[in-house]
Amino acid sequence: MSFSTFSKGFTANMFTSVENQFITKYLPQADGDAVKVYLYGLYLCQCAEDFDAASLAKLLHVSSEKLVEIYGFWEECDLVHILSRDPLFVEYLPVNASIGKPKPVKAEKYAAFNREFYKLLQKAGIVFKPYEMLKILEFLENNPMEQQAFLLVTEYCVKKDGEKLTSGHILNKAAKMCRERKYTLEQAEQEFSDFKEHERDLSKMLDYLGISRKVKESDYEFLEKWLNLGMDSGTILAVAKHLKKGSLNTIGSILEELIQKKIFKANEAESYLIRRDELAATVFSVAKRLGVKIQNPLPFADEYVEKWLERGYETSSLSMIASFCMKLGYGFGEMDTLIDGLYQSGTVDEQSVKNYCAARDKEFRLLQSLQTECGIIKKTQSALDMVSVWKNWNFSDAMIREAAKRSANASAPLPYISKLLSEWKREGIYTPEALNQNAPARKSEPYLNESAIAADLRGSRERYYAVLREQAIDRAEQMRKKAEENAEFKKANILVKECELALARAESLGTNDLSPLQYALTQAKERRKQSLKAVGITESDLLPAYACKKCSDTGFMKDGRMCDCYQST
Repeated sequence: MSFSTFSKGFTANMFTSVENQFITKYLPQADGDAVKVYLYGLYLCQCAEDFDAASLAKLLHVSSEKLVEIYGFWEECDLVHILSRDPLFVEYLPVNASIGKPKPVKAEKYAAFNREFYKLLQKAGIVFKPYEMLKILEFLENNPMEQQAFLLVTEYCVKKDGEKLTSGHILNKAAKMCRERKYTLEQAEQEFSDFKEHERDLSKMLDYLGISRKVKESDYEFLEKWLNLGMDSGTILAVAKHLKKGSLNTIGSILEELIQKKIFKANEAESYLIRRDELAATVFSVAKRLGVKIQNPLPFADEYVEKWLERGYETSSLSMIASFCMKLGYGFGEMDTLIDGLYQSGTVDEQSVKNYCAARDKEFRLLQSLQTECGIIKKTQSALDMVSVWKNWNFSDAMIREAAKRSANASAPLPYISKLLSEWKREGIYTPEALNQNAPARKSEPYLNESAIAADLRGSRERYYAVLREQAIDRAEQMRKKAEENAEFKKANILVKECELALARAESLGTNDLSPLQYALTQAKERRKQSLKAVGITESDLLPAYACKKCSDTGFMKDGRMCDCYQST
């Protein structure tokens, strides 16, 4: 026996703890006397004073026989253990340790329920087997759901499933409601009134999407998820109506996009989706002109097209620019660079874009025609810029073609043409007649003046540097191929690119705190570095190791000055 104890006054102010599982699972199916006996007995377990069963029966106004019967009920529920019946001595067990032995189902208790339940089954034209009925009655015995509430669950399932109704579906639905603490008829009516309202919304959604079937139980899960995310039914219906085809998953992906952009109202969603379609149509139009196939237009809309349209370019103008870019083999990225230049120069409205494209197209055709005179010429932006400069020098197409003829034997025709035209410009020769008057006496040999010779020498140097650059690039490419054989490197490299893109977008949007993105990029680069180390490669191995570090094997510095290695070549 302990040397200390609580005083009566202390005990009177203590609390008796009742487990929630007792309240939710057992209290609803017990009568008032049973609950009183259980709770007072639980209280007495904490008291040190003597208190026998007869005193408890007298205090609670029940007979001794009734008291034994009540504890017999709680013993069936595995909440107590009767150690002795005469005299009565009871041991209380924890609720969460109870097994919950199934109590014998009394048929008379469920007579009315069975009659109503069988009527509902007759509507569906099916009959449950005895063991299925037993499961249902056991469910009612062991759960606090009212019989009328269970009948309403059954009625709902009959309407939903018809002749495909199963006892499992009814029990699953009833169990779900019990988990949500919906036990009464009123709660069940509220539940299914919501279902009826949602059924109308879901039916409309399916109609808008062109899906000809009845609403399924699983459809409600989609709707419930969207509503819990903050979307109202009007916005969801607006999305379905706009889509016109697809599935509930399609609606879900659009709603996730709207949530990311904090769009929750129906009118805002409609405006966004209309704009979204316009951007997608522009992306596909530009892609078609560029000769590029794309599956998902959204990344291109976010990255390029939305910016172009915000700058004032029209879809027709973008199509014209794309047609020109296709001739140069450009994609979206190169077209974006070109538009940046056009925007800086003020070429934005449709007429100015039209004039620009017409001028560039004329230059492009002239560049193509030069190939018949001096051989293959790469059709690049820089080549077109050279043609534009020659035209600004006031040379006619005929004079430019004449220069091309005289460059036929040159290793690098474009520099040779440029040198010839520069010399003619210095000498004031702008017509074929003036050129013939200054022609050299030996017609049979190709005309090679100082400019042409210099151009040939420059071509030789360019070939020399091209070989050096190609060797350096080939070595780097071989190392990259070796690295890409490692799966971890490929994953890390993709992650680095994604982080760089995310950081660039955040910087363009003016995001204040870039540190999380910068940290993620640093971690991704470290991961890539470690993956390379595992295969014996360094980051520098993936970059071209140029013979001349100053000019990267080009012969010229970034400021345009000749490199020391160029002069010594």
